[in-house]
Parts: sequence; structure tokens; C-alpha cells
Amino acid sequence: MSYGHGGDVGQTGVVSSGSPGAAGPAPSGALRPRPGDVLRLWQRGVQTVVRAARAEPQASVPMLLGAHLGPEAGSWPVVADEWAEYDHVNVQAALDVWLADPARKWELFGLTGVQHGMLSLGDLLVEQPHIWQRLGSVAMVDLPAGPDGEVRTCVRCGLWLFEEAGERWALLLWLNEHGPSGTRVRLEILRADPARASDTLAQLRRLALERNVYRGQVIGFGDEMFGPQGAGLSFLRRPQLAARELVLADGVLELVERQVLGIARQREQLRAAGQHLKRGVLLHGPPGSGKTQTVRYLLGRLKGVTVVVLSGRALYAIREACSIARALAPAAIVVEDVDLIAEDRGEMPGTHPLLFQLLNEMDGLGEDVDVAFILTTNRADLLEPALAARPGRVDQAVNIALPDLDGRRRLLELYRGQLDVQANLDGVLQRTEGVTASFLKELMRRCALAAAEERATNNNKTPLVIEDHHLQAGLDELLDDRHQLTRSIIGGATNATTQ
Repeated sequence: MSYGHGGDVGQTGVVSSGSPGAAGPAPSGALRPRPGDVLRLWQRGVQTVVRAARAEPQASVPMLLGAHLGPEAGSWPVVADEWAEYDHVNVQAALDVWLADPARKWELFGLTGVQHGMLSLGDLLVEQPHIWQRLGSVAMVDLPAGPDGEVRTCVRCGLWLFEEAGERWALLLWLNEHGPSGTRVRLEILRADPARASDTLAQLRRLALERNVYRGQVIGFGDEMFGPQGAGLSFLRRPQLAARELVLADGVLELVERQVLGIARQREQLRAAGQHLKRGVLLHGPPGSGKTQTVRYLLGRLKGVTVVVLSGRALYAIREACSIARALAPAAIVVEDVDLIAEDRGEMPGTHPLLFQLLNEMDGLGEDVDVAFILTTNRADLLEPALAARPGRVDQAVNIALPDLDGRRRLLELYRGQLDVQANLDGVLQRTEGVTASFLKELMRRCALAAAEERATNNNKTPLVIEDHHLQAGLDELLDDRHQLTRSIIGGATNATTQ
């Protein structure tokens, strides 16, 4: 045996030693065994043998299952059920409730090597050299369980051994990452009576629905999680927007409210009268006209309603969103910028545009299911052919136009906040025809900044006052051709005048 300690190693494998700072060959007699060396080696050998003899043999997974279930378990059927990956937290919520029954005695064991391949309770009954799974620590993960940072600790892979009313059986939870439809949460039960195993899984599925953490919340699919490997859900805060903060043309808000909120309020009477509850509303109009604000207002009024928001890359999660809405109705599905999927096709060759998939999913929901689809688009012309070819999916199209003169006046009043505006707004209103709410909001901020800097220069501590020259200077700056890109970004109109 050779040892190293940072020095030069000779042919014998021993570090050369000598005086400090010098190296040289070891004396020839230094390696000859002495009586004390032989005794110490013998003692170490005896201790190693004794420790090995006294050590308990390491139990394997088949040994553990065989000792608990008995030899006849090899002929028992395995009954299984699967959930989507985003339901992992709900499966754990169901298990927590179900396991709390004092009549149920159980032990939980962890498994290692799960990532190397598929798992099956039937395979774990038999000793196989190529099986990677071994007993180990229980793998856990904290998953989001609410909008305020709540989490639930969930088992990623665990083996429960039960003893209940004289019967012994086993349950396995693991994440199947190798399936064709992405990661799935899989429960398997090995029990002598398959009917009782199926009943247990049915109880857990019912509890997972009853304890569903997404019920009544606003949720969205995360872009970074979505793809062939599965999709994750995140909690979003329910927006709270007062009606006065929403500036729309006369009658528009009432029309949208009646279609989305009115049906929700009267669902029982409508259902009793045989009327359908599923509805689709399309909000269309130029960018910055108030479509997103309208959606925010509606979501704040849909208290207790489950809302699934789809936008960006998460638009591919149409099927999952409809599945959640169906299970947790009353619900709403918000699809922002739906025109982005008008020509975008699914992952597989030959699939239809995602817009057609959305329309098919909408059609697949039962008429009496209280689900509202709220779609927004800047390009209604791209959607019209598909909607006309598949009528009945969208019941109401609402044009959200840019603010008119009265709307611009109301927006300036809204965005002034606590500012004291001592200026004639008529000239500003005439020069801002065709601008968006975002443009007017930025105008008021620039005016406030200019007034604040003016007060600071004069060492004036009085409250900010917006005067005519602040408004005119701010408007001239935003409408200047040098700021054309800025104006385009915040929704400045091409027909707004510089003078």
C-alpha cells in the first residue's frame, strides 16, 4: 500500500523523507517489519472481521416487501392511477388527510435510484441485479400551495407499508418522467383484493379534488416549465380594480359584465331553465385600449371563481387549462393575445393551429358547465375566419376602442392622483386624439417630475402644482419626432399634433 503526503514518491510508493526542506531515499532498514507492526496489523484484521460479522445485513426492497406482505404477494395485481404533474401538491393533500385516519397503521420508506428508469411495485417484489432501486431517505419537495408563498411538503418517491384490519398491503408514489405525455404523478397499490385497491385510489382522487389548492385561485402556467416534459402552475394575486379606474366607451363595461358576471350570478336559475352556462367573450381593439384592464376588473369581481391565465408560451397549455376549469368550475380561462395562436401549430407534425385546438376544447365542455372564456386580441381580422367556421364558441365580441375626448378627460383626472392641476386641459385633449391610456399616464408623470424639479430648484416645499407650461412642455416632448419610438411604445397616436 502506498501513501502520499504532498512529497515526491519513489518507486516503492512511499513519500521520501529527510531533513526539513530536503528529500532523499529512505534508509534500507526503515521498511523492515518489526514485532509491533505485525501485532498491530493482526489486531486491525480481527476488528474488521468482528465488525463485519456483527453488522446487520442491509435489507433490500424485495426483502422489505416480502417480509411485510408474505410470499403470496407475487400473485397479487398492481392497481395504478396517474395525475398531471401540476396535481402533485393535490395528491399530497389527499394523502395527508387519508393517512391521518388513526385506524390506519403505516410506515414510509424512501427509494434511491428512481431516476434511472421505470418503477413498478410488481418488479420491486423480485431481486433483480439490474434493478437500481434501493432503500434510502424519502425524497421530498416543497411545492406552491397558495398565492402568499404557502407551500406543502410533498413526497417525490415513497413506499408506504400498511396494516389495516389484519390486512397488509403497499402503496408506491413516484414521478413517472418517461411517459409520452410528460411527467405524471403515479400511485400504485399492491393488495390482495384489487377491488379494495381501486376503492382506495378512488377515495384519494376524490380527496385530491376536494382539497385542490387551485380552487378559487388565479393561476397561470409558467413558461419555463411548459413543454413536452410537463407544465407547472404558479399562483397569481387576484387583481382588484375599481370601476372608476376603468375608462371605456358608454355601454361597453355593462355589456361585458352582463355576459361574464351576470351569467355567473344567475347560474342556478339559468341551469334550471335549461340554458347553457358556458360562454366566450372576445375583447378586441388596438394595443393600449384597455383590454387587459378590463380583464383585471372582471377577475377582481369573479371572487371564489378559479381562473386560469394563458399567455406567451403557455398558450400551448390549452388542454390542461380546460381540464382544470372543467374540474374546478365555476371557472374562467383567460387567453391573452389569442391571435398569436391563430396560425401557430402544435408540437406534432400535421396538427391543426392551436386556435382550432382551443375552439375544440371549448366545444368539448358541457353546456351546463359554468366556464367563461375571456379572449383578447389586437388582430380580430386573424380570428374572424376561424370563429366564423366554428360558430357558437364565442358568444360576444366586444370592441375596446381608444379613448374619445371624454374618455381622455376622465383618464387625466384618474392619473392626476394627488396632484393639483391648475391648467386648461382642452388644448391637451385636442392634441391627444388617438392616444392610449398609457400615453396619458406617462404624460402626467412627466409633468409631475418637471414640477418637482422646479420646486427643488426654488427650494419650495409646497405641494406640487401642474400648470399649463408643464403640460405643454411634457406633451411637446412626447410628440417630438425624436421620440417616435417612445411614443409608439406607450401608445402615442400617429395623428396626435405637435402644436
